[in-house]
Amino acid sequence: MSRDATGRFSCTSHVIAIMYGHLTKARSLNEICDGLRLHASDLAKIKNATPPKRNTFSNANRTREPAIAENIFWDFLEHIKETYPDFAYDKKHSGFLSRIKRSIFAIDSTTLQLALNCIDWAKHRRKKAAAKTHMCLNTGSGIPSFAVVDKASAHDSTRAEDICVTLKDGDILLADRAYVKFDFLHGLSSRGIYFVLREKKNMCFEVAEFRSHNDPSIISDETIKLAAANTSKKYPDVLRRVKAIVEVDSRKVEMTFLTNNFQWSPRTIAELYRRRWAIEIFFKEIKQTLQLADFIGYNDKAVKWQVWIGLLTHILLRLLRHLSKWKLSFSRLYGVVKSAVWMRIDLLETLGIYETSDPPRRPVTFSKQLYLKGFEPNTSNPMGQP
Repeated sequence: MSRDATGRFSCTSHVIAIMYGHLTKARSLNEICDGLRLHASDLAKIKNATPPKRNTFSNANRTREPAIAENIFWDFLEHIKETYPDFAYDKKHSGFLSRIKRSIFAIDSTTLQLALNCIDWAKHRRKKAAAKTHMCLNTGSGIPSFAVVDKASAHDSTRAEDICVTLKDGDILLADRAYVKFDFLHGLSSRGIYFVLREKKNMCFEVAEFRSHNDPSIISDETIKLAAANTSKKYPDVLRRVKAIVEVDSRKVEMTFLTNNFQWSPRTIAELYRRRWAIEIFFKEIKQTLQLADFIGYNDKAVKWQVWIGLLTHILLRLLRHLSKWKLSFSRLYGVVKSAVWMRIDLLETLGIYETSDPPRRPVTFSKQLYLKGFEPNTSNPMGQP
């Protein structure tokens, strides 16, 4: 097992400690260290992982490069795609979107409030500190295709090009009005990528054509050209502007969309934008189940470690839901896993029969490895680097 300035505390132990903090929603370094120390013998069965001392754990969070955690996340995601291709399968769309045979992606960011100790590097507003996770999510599979963890002071649009770098010709991008940056949109269009975004307020344009339609939920469907000198240079081509009535939380709301696709029906454009809410559900899930309210470190490296391992933990929970065919809510799945952290049971079998008509009187003990079936080759190799 490799060592560095953090002594006996390996990268494997570091990852497991942060993951344990997420699963138990531990609020401090001491809480994680004490919990792992009480189960040191069981912990050692996972690649000889060791419980950390508080100062060693703090030093690892402060000095280890978060790129290690980021690489672990993406490597593990690729491993899942190869091992369980049905988990990462781009699921078919329903309703108005059933005829679209393209991959649909949504981009957005979520803000994570930090303690004032972080304000030197993550100043957000006056007397506030925050970090941001920028993400591009495949709405069909629900799996991130790109993510960036950074301080929250920068506007969302500044990271737009970075998180869309993996998109290909024919893909569809959905975003809110924060990403209406016309040079960015023109770059997408030149790459053959379709987009649907909310219209930016006070946008100057000229109507080139009124398009006919028969849908009562569509207020207008127009071909427009940007009129302001600056924006017309950034996006010299025509755009399509659709104003529609969209149902949001059982309320009908008027929304206006911009797109570079002129073949879809106006209703399809409105329904496409509704798919963007998949990324909001994703962010809601990770904030409800992971420990992203209390951070166990104050500098940028510690925060990034906690966020990246949190995303890794979330993908593992999603995989458990998929393999066990879990039908209840995601929060209840998290509650069961949290309660079973140190129980020697076949977790997949337990989840598979949970709340069935004839459950076992007590969980079946499982004396073999504590990690998921099928991951033996992956977990037997050295993880990361010091």
